[in-house]
Amino acid sequence: MDWAQTANTTASALVALASIAFAVVYHLHAPWRSTPVGRHVMTFTLAIGALGAYTILITLWPEGTPAAVLRTARTVLLVLIAGLVVQRTLMVVRVQHRGALLEATRHDQPGPPPHA
Repeated sequence: MDWAQTANTTASALVALASIAFAVVYHLHAPWRSTPVGRHVMTFTLAIGALGAYTILITLWPEGTPAAVLRTARTVLLVLIAGLVVQRTLMVVRVQHRGALLEATRHDQPGPPPHA
């Protein structure tokens, strides 16, 4: 391996390890399964970690059947990540829309004017 491939593999290992560490801590200390945002955060983190693991594995097995399986898994993983980014976008839009509705409702309530 040349220096660029070594650096890429090392960085990918850091991403995979950091993702695993986060997933373990989040699993042990947060009720992530109980909210859509929690499930999204966990899934997105594990998907990014799997992408890092893919880079390590494809470096070890760049040819043959293992490489073909890994490349197929990578394609599936990238489609999953794209779906998660779309989901994240929709969550942001919904929260912003809900916030705008709440703000409009507050302005419709009688009472003293809000302070600036």
